[in-house]
Amino acid sequence: MARRRASPARNRALRLSSSRSVAAKRASKTSSKATGTERSVLFLAWRYALRVVWRLSLLTCVLVFLIVGLLRWVDPPGGIYMWSEARRLDGIAHRWVEIDEISPALRRSVVAAEDANFCTHMGFDIPALRAAIKAGGSRGASTITQQTVKNLFLWHGRSYGRKLVEAALTPVVELLWSKRRILEVYLNIAEWGDGVFGAEAASRSIWDQRAASLSRDKAARMAFVLPAPKIRDAARLTPVQLARVERIADGASTIAADGRAACFD
Repeated sequence: MARRRASPARNRALRLSSSRSVAAKRASKTSSKATGTERSVLFLAWRYALRVVWRLSLLTCVLVFLIVGLLRWVDPPGGIYMWSEARRLDGIAHRWVEIDEISPALRRSVVAAEDANFCTHMGFDIPALRAAIKAGGSRGASTITQQTVKNLFLWHGRSYGRKLVEAALTPVVELLWSKRRILEVYLNIAEWGDGVFGAEAASRSIWDQRAASLSRDKAARMAFVLPAPKIRDAARLTPVQLARVERIADGASTIAADGRAACFD
């Protein structure tokens, strides 16, 4: 029996179907190659971005260590907050002095009032921090090192960003500076009144005498002012405030007696 010959129309349909199948396979291969290329480009872009971020982070760390290390020996001309106040007030009172030119009574009073465990911690007073959290944030827990970092390198204000940078810089300062140097810088850039910065300028402004000659009582009064320098006046205190001043003076004597002032005396 003779085989039936396919009609020309059927042959054309078969050829068209075959051609479409080949074209679809080619398109699929091309699409797969394009997707693979896009993935490769995206991977290379992410790899490059991560490399840039890593290098910038490394460079930032190196610069931070260099700057902080340099300031161990070089007296800073001021801090960010001091400069902002100088612009706001069109000038400030400030005079840098060595720590030996600051009365031991003032050194001890400030540490007793602000950070009694200054000599024993590494930048963070964990027990004080726990107590502050337990008190619901009604009391502060910043150490003198943290306050030095804030006053020298950062801006004032309550923000998580600033606190994060402060927390990162505090161990660096503790690592590269001595406790005596930390306290020296702090006493020279702390604010003691509106536009009055540093122990020497404050002592001359309040008592008309040098910081080196401050008595026990005057030193304790100045230490009492530090948490709120714009609203407290060391020369004009209420009976309640004077009671706090007396406790600060007693605290200064205590840390001198039990060795907690040994790192800066």
